[in-house]
Amino acid sequence: MLPQEESLAILAEFLRVHYCERVNGISIDTIVELGRVVLQANTFVYGNKFYRQIIGGAMGSAFTLTLPNIFMWKWERQTILPKLGFHEIYGRYIDNVFFKSNESEDKVKELLEAANNFHPNIKLEYHIGKSIPFLDVVVKNNNGILASSVYHKPSTQPTVVSFLSDHPRHVFRNVIHTALTRAVRYSSSFEVFNNERRAIRLMFLYNRLVVGFRNNPNIEFELSRKRPSSSILKDPLRKKGLASKTLSLPIDMETSSDPTLLLPDYLKLSDSKFTQMLLTSTSNIMNQDELIESERHITIYSSSYTTRQ
Repeated sequence: MLPQEESLAILAEFLRVHYCERVNGISIDTIVELGRVVLQANTFVYGNKFYRQIIGGAMGSAFTLTLPNIFMWKWERQTILPKLGFHEIYGRYIDNVFFKSNESEDKVKELLEAANNFHPNIKLEYHIGKSIPFLDVVVKNNNGILASSVYHKPSTQPTVVSFLSDHPRHVFRNVIHTALTRAVRYSSSFEVFNNERRAIRLMFLYNRLVVGFRNNPNIEFELSRKRPSSSILKDPLRKKGLASKTLSLPIDMETSSDPTLLLPDYLKLSDSKFTQMLLTSTSNIMNQDELIESERHITIYSSSYTTRQ
């Protein structure tokens, strides 16, 4: 919980440091007073007595969500950033912090302990290692080379909104597009992307992706529109533009370099066959990529990076 007056003082400092003496015509002093109203004008009645909140702010308030971020800005300026080299990597999302250091583990622990003593209301748990999850990405140190991939919590099941549910159609398009976009952004190599693509396909198998999506152009994924400049996927994606192909022959995924997502026609599958496919994909997800019979038609949505101005 944030101390109210101290947080408002840091807010004023934040605005002055960023040369925001007036925001939409409102002075810093006025902003601080309005912030004080938001934080302190929270009361409730319990046992015929009035209570007023004296620490923190109301849950769900937009201002209450922004203020901790500014409070942590003060924390990182005085604890972590001055002691990191200019060449080190540092990132923070509210109170989740990630940074890289070439110092010894003892030095890093000393830095983190000092950061934890900066304020009695800030107590962070830290993890040091060569593989660290940060939000929904995993960063690994492979002999001095950083690699990243999508982070999957061990306790999380591969479930999304069932494709057989009555949700609006755009919900399912968004599920597919978001999963593939995240795979492209977080995969530091084509091999990592391929592994994540297999996991995505397994998730869709588990949730019964329906045939109606197979030929819907709205869910075709175009990397040229969503691939960020920070992605380092290499030449395997630099091929032809968006293409949709229907194949009737099995594909040798061990030799194929196409970034494809294989989706069988689930409505034609019996429950026993679907279960067999799911079990097969679960047991072989990291070793092979052939889940369907040769006589079944599949649709491949493949796309690649094309330069756009």
